[in-house]
Amino acid sequence: MTLSLELRQKLEAAAGPHGVIAPADAAPMLEEWRGRWRGVADLILAPKTVDSLSAVMRLCYENNVPMTPQGGNTGLVGGQIPAGGVLISTRRMRAVREISAFNNTITVEAGMTLQEVQNLAHEEDRLFPLSIGAEGTCQIGGTISSNAGGVNVLRYGNMRDLVLGLEAVLPNGEIWRGLHGLRKNNTGYDLKHLFIGGEGTLGIVTAATLKLFPRPTQCVTSFATIRDPQAAIELLAIAQSETGGMVSSFELISQSTLDLVVKNIPDNRWPLTASPWSILMEVTSGGQQGLQHQVETILEAGLNKGLILDATIAQNEAQSAQLWALRHNASAGMKPEGPAVKCDISAPIHQLPSFLAEATQAIEKACPGARIVAFGHLGDCNIHFDVVPPLKNADNFADRLPELEQVVHNICVAHQGSISAEHGIGVLKRDELARRMDPVALSMMRHIKSTLDPKGLMNPGKLL
Repeated sequence: MTLSLELRQKLEAAAGPHGVIAPADAAPMLEEWRGRWRGVADLILAPKTVDSLSAVMRLCYENNVPMTPQGGNTGLVGGQIPAGGVLISTRRMRAVREISAFNNTITVEAGMTLQEVQNLAHEEDRLFPLSIGAEGTCQIGGTISSNAGGVNVLRYGNMRDLVLGLEAVLPNGEIWRGLHGLRKNNTGYDLKHLFIGGEGTLGIVTAATLKLFPRPTQCVTSFATIRDPQAAIELLAIAQSETGGMVSSFELISQSTLDLVVKNIPDNRWPLTASPWSILMEVTSGGQQGLQHQVETILEAGLNKGLILDATIAQNEAQSAQLWALRHNASAGMKPEGPAVKCDISAPIHQLPSFLAEATQAIEKACPGARIVAFGHLGDCNIHFDVVPPLKNADNFADRLPELEQVVHNICVAHQGSISAEHGIGVLKRDELARRMDPVALSMMRHIKSTLDPKGLMNPGKLL
């Protein structure tokens, strides 16, 4: 649609001083970071306050203008890319409203980056445990709207588990003020869960009260090459039993993943002799002594049982950071290889080895020479099963992405899994969700959408 001059001026005034993003600065906001989706917007606004945002959304609603919310533009399913109308960025909503070490809570606005919240918690000798590769860029509003997961879900849960209260602006401009720091609040429907994972289709999250935790005083990071994915599952069971559930992260990484990181990202190298499968494990404790000895015991047990081929333990923070860089750079290491199938699946943990074997075989049959890049959060049953082009005869690979994605998803569903573990639905999986989801559940979701957004203006074309 085309905005009238009068409406444009009203929207720009409502956004407040410095609330309009100039066309010269718009390009990075209209393209997904891998270049898979490019969008258009009639106007890009970045209000600084919830009242300004409310005024903008009220005008859009009254004039039937589609609205697309955007945080740090780090999403992987296209949910943040507009197809016309007004793109609304939360980048300027950055206030810290409250932090309480006694209540173990922090209340921040949606435009704060995840890393900034982690740092604020650290200053109070607390931990905000959500950790993902894009934490220096992604924003709190986006991590809530996508229900971000990351490497610490095993111990602390995903974003849904870390949110106590929310503030959000509804499509018609009404402000829902649901911020609180209560762990118990049994007063009817827990409305915040409509917005956590809602991908901006029901409104825009403007602030959140988040859980903090005592900051661990001990952290032991280890890396091991292993026999196979089944060995990783058995090793995780040993680690959980030995530590009493203090394993924070347990990542499974394939050789092809690490090979691409070492190839394409400077200053990364294999910490041990290359092997088809590896794990990265982190165990933390607030006061228990002898944590490294416990980890050594775990690794020794794994070696004795034939689960582990070789292992190393980081001796300081720098070495730990080097090990984590290998995992966090997995997506960046793939990017130079060209367009890729990006499957973000989960399945019961005992099903994952057979899923990996069957999906690998099916892709090799469907597209000989395609390179499989598998890695992810084995501890919480989430694997990123990606496919990059063959080194030869890859001319039509980009055209085959949907077909190959379906190959993987069909096997995932056959293993009682989910086609979206932590990345969301967005544009990428919208049609597939409609085909695969339980009809009653889909109907319930559509009824909620039509109740809160009867005009269908909020992030149209995404999720539903």
